[in-house]
Amino acid sequence: MYYVVYGLLYLFSLLPFWFMYLLSDGIYLLLYYVIKYRRDVVMGNLAVAFPDKSEEERVKIAKEFYKSFVDQFIETVKMLSMSRKELDKRFTSDYHVVNDLYSTGKNIQFHLGHCFNWEYATLAFSANITYPLVTVYMPIQNKIFNKIFYDMRSRFGGKLVAATDFRNEFRQYSRGRFGLALVADQSPGGAEHAYWTNFFGRMTAFVPGPEKGAKLNNTAIIMAGIKKKKRGYYHCELKLLTMEPRSLPNGEITREMIRFIEDGIREQPSNYLWSHKRWKIPFDQEKFGHLVV
Repeated sequence: MYYVVYGLLYLFSLLPFWFMYLLSDGIYLLLYYVIKYRRDVVMGNLAVAFPDKSEEERVKIAKEFYKSFVDQFIETVKMLSMSRKELDKRFTSDYHVVNDLYSTGKNIQFHLGHCFNWEYATLAFSANITYPLVTVYMPIQNKIFNKIFYDMRSRFGGKLVAATDFRNEFRQYSRGRFGLALVADQSPGGAEHAYWTNFFGRMTAFVPGPEKGAKLNNTAIIMAGIKKKKRGYYHCELKLLTMEPRSLPNGEITREMIRFIEDGIREQPSNYLWSHKRWKIPFDQEKFGHLVV
């Protein structure tokens, strides 16, 4: 069955971009106006993040978000057959920021937010950086689609480790050279083990793993901010935060990461994944005050 599903998706990926974007426009209209997929969540998140904007302005952002949201799926399917030349045309970055660090002997850790198109980033980093790329991913329950996505994301030599078994799977890579890619703005599974910090004016829970892992492995930290240049084309800003994470106070890495992500969102508000419940855990000073960083 894997080969049947893969084959159909691969054939679909061979369709020209202009045709696939026509399909994307149709799916957007269905998703936004008919199904109304998570519209309450999206509008609620935008109300928290941009209280000074009018309802009309937030609706405009929401519509642009849904278009980008559907485009991400279309573009991800294209990754099954996309050549490296085509990928490098559509996703650009100054990789010298990373590659120049290789001779220092330091391993690196990328911190990204859920900005479109983070799937392109996984493939482009593995194709263009000197370090062997290791990406943390959330497994899909359906085994066929999980394998398809695994094979697609590792096309250019990148390695993947499951977030659900990170400690065991990453061990084999941690002994050598690596560039670890983390979409680091995930909501934590348990608020009692989170880092709490200000995000768009509201106390928000974040997973502590990225900061703790960087200090454990003493990796250089690279912030990665993805901006959309035009439809289907992206540029990623790579910024070195520190070469010595252990020298920074507890929480500083997380705070700097959040500032970096928030600045990028303010610049392109519709290019962020607003459909997930970013503020689903209310802050309780008595319970979580000691976790504020």
